[in-house]
Amino acid sequence: MKRPHGRFLPSAAPYRGQSEPMRTRFILINTSHAGNVGAAARAMKTMGFDELVLVAPRWANVLRREETIQRASGALDVLAKARIVATLDEALDGMTHLCATAMTPRDFGPPTRTPREHFELLSKSQQTSHDSQASQPVSNPEMGAGWVPDGMAFLFGSERFGMSNEDVYRCHVALSIPSNPKFGSLNIGAALQVIAYEWRLALGGFAEQASGAPAQLADAQQLAGMLAHWERALVSIGFLDPQAPKKLMPRLNQLFNRAAVTQEEIHILRGIAKMMDRTAGQAHVTDARTVKGSG
Repeated sequence: MKRPHGRFLPSAAPYRGQSEPMRTRFILINTSHAGNVGAAARAMKTMGFDELVLVAPRWANVLRREETIQRASGALDVLAKARIVATLDEALDGMTHLCATAMTPRDFGPPTRTPREHFELLSKSQQTSHDSQASQPVSNPEMGAGWVPDGMAFLFGSERFGMSNEDVYRCHVALSIPSNPKFGSLNIGAALQVIAYEWRLALGGFAEQASGAPAQLADAQQLAGMLAHWERALVSIGFLDPQAPKKLMPRLNQLFNRAAVTQEEIHILRGIAKMMDRTAGQAHVTDARTVKGSG
């Protein structure tokens, strides 16, 4: 069964009987700006990912540089776990499905798709395999044989040159974020955030955070008590004629029923009625004194 907010199976879609969810790794190749490493770590953490690998970055101490730490802003645990390797082969160890990030389509190489489009294709293929309870990956004409990944790797090239053709050719797909054709360039942190968000949604997303304890609806007795209080207050301010009430109170009863007022709101409404009564009483006293003084 799919999760309500995702397209993959629960618990980040364990594949082929795995006891642990599929691994997700973000790989930055030849990164030249330390701040982008920190921004990438922060983007990953907001979407619940923590496996970051850097391939031959410009700075050997990039994970400890001040700019990196500042841009990570709370994602220091991701930086602490990050690895630096010399080659892409090392970074790809254990990964079976490789996603390049390339804004410019190639004449040759893997298909170019938007992240959402590609993840939906993965989902359909994975669901087919799950429904058939196949012990081996099911061949999918759009994804090719062996589509079920043990680990997903998202590759990002250098800031100046992007990904090399050779690196793109190794991947199963080139992900292209649909952006403004006249200004489509994204920095690494922003691009990674978009892809991490789309992938997290595909894995099922996170439950929405409750804002607090659910409000308790007022029961019939509380509503009746509040309406009786309001009736007295409306009479005291001259809005309701007790000799000819017509259907004012039943209409107010229906109004508050539709509003599904809470116990907290009942307290507010009774507080208003109390002030109406008090204000009307003060007005009567003032009028009586005025009449007595004029007499």
